[in-house]
Amino acid sequence: MEHNQAVDGLLSLFSKANRDLSAVHNKLHKEFLQVYPDHANPMKLVERLKKIEEEMSSLKDQCGELLAAKQDLIDKARILLVGNRTLLQRLQASTGVPVTTDDDPAYVSFNQVIDEWGMQVNSRKEDVEEPDSNGINQMLFSAIVQSN
Repeated sequence: MEHNQAVDGLLSLFSKANRDLSAVHNKLHKEFLQVYPDHANPMKLVERLKKIEEEMSSLKDQCGELLAAKQDLIDKARILLVGNRTLLQRLQASTGVPVTTDDDPAYVSFNQVIDEWGMQVNSRKEDVEEPDSNGINQMLFSAIVQSN
């Protein structure tokens, strides 16, 4: 019988411990709902943040590629359009047609767009000072677009 009393005592102790743990669980659950409304789970939020950080690296690389492609497009457009304009002016001069001047609205607008892009690149260059800036962004920011 002594053995049964000891087992009964342990069962009673475990039952009390189970009730106490349930009460603590309920109390913590209520506090959790007060602190994190809308059932926000901090562990899931941390997992989401980690995923976003991983995606940020990829997005940063893609943005760098896009910026480099845009800079390349602007450089090529500038070279092509300015070259074509120069050839047109030579052709106009050789045929006796009045030569297009620098105050041509299309040329002024083109130069304005190029200048705005240059200012954006320069402002980004001043804003972004990272230790790993020797990559593509450094090349991009060092290529300042100038109008001819």
